[in-house]
Amino acid sequence: MPKAEAGSSKAVANAMKAKGLGRLRWYCQVCEKQCRDENGYKCHTQSESHLRAMLHVGENAGKYISDASQQFQREFVILLSRRHGTNRVSVNTVYQEYIADKHHLHMNATRWVTLTEFTKYLGRAGIVRVDETERGLYVSWIDNSPQALARQEAIQKKERQHMDDEQRERKLIAEQIEKAKEQGDASEQKEQKASILDKQNGPIKLSLNTNKTGESSAPKIQLKPTSAAPPKPANVFKSAATSKPKPSIPDTSSQQPSKPKTAMESLMITNEERKRRLAEREQSQTKKVKL
Repeated sequence: MPKAEAGSSKAVANAMKAKGLGRLRWYCQVCEKQCRDENGYKCHTQSESHLRAMLHVGENAGKYISDASQQFQREFVILLSRRHGTNRVSVNTVYQEYIADKHHLHMNATRWVTLTEFTKYLGRAGIVRVDETERGLYVSWIDNSPQALARQEAIQKKERQHMDDEQRERKLIAEQIEKAKEQGDASEQKEQKASILDKQNGPIKLSLNTNKTGESSAPKIQLKPTSAAPPKPANVFKSAATSKPKPSIPDTSSQQPSKPKTAMESLMITNEERKRRLAEREQSQTKKVKL
């Protein structure tokens, strides 16, 4: 049956019927022909053109399948990288976008039977990262281009530099903390030494507590009786000059009732007696010199 002429109503009707995707089982990848039904596909496989093409492919079937597999992989990865980049996406979504083109290379011409096997192969080859979940397989493209590697190296270098700066700052802060601790310890030691010296060199303070009852809380100091001075030789000239006797000074201390004395008062009395004895000795020595 001859083909309908281009532009005729029959050709337009055939194009409208063939619009969109047909069933994969009725597609001949060798001849790149899509049949509408099983009868049409059977007639096509028995045609002379199809048999010649199959004889040509049968001479080197491995090379044909390898070329088809490489082409399918290259087109699939290009679509994944350009539309989704390195984002995580369902592999079924990418495949639906790939087969949207009516003239795409079908998977039945490749060495992979299912999409799952093809996805796992890409994961083993290090082209994509594969995540298997309950909702299906998810993939994310691994960018191994020189530009991406250069960008990653620059980012890693920047991160290392940032980490080095942080380590330097932490080291400086730790050194400053240690230095401040040493200075604080040294200042504390100096203050302690100064306080000890002040206590040693400072004036001694005596606290005297006088009780109302007359009893002192401080220990009483017992005064030893002073030994009587030896008798002096009688001065004849002095006794002749002074015929009049000196009036005797009444001893008021014996008349007044004795009061309890504190330690301070007893010290003052002993000092006064010592001064008085020294003054008498000096007077006697000066008189001897005059004579």
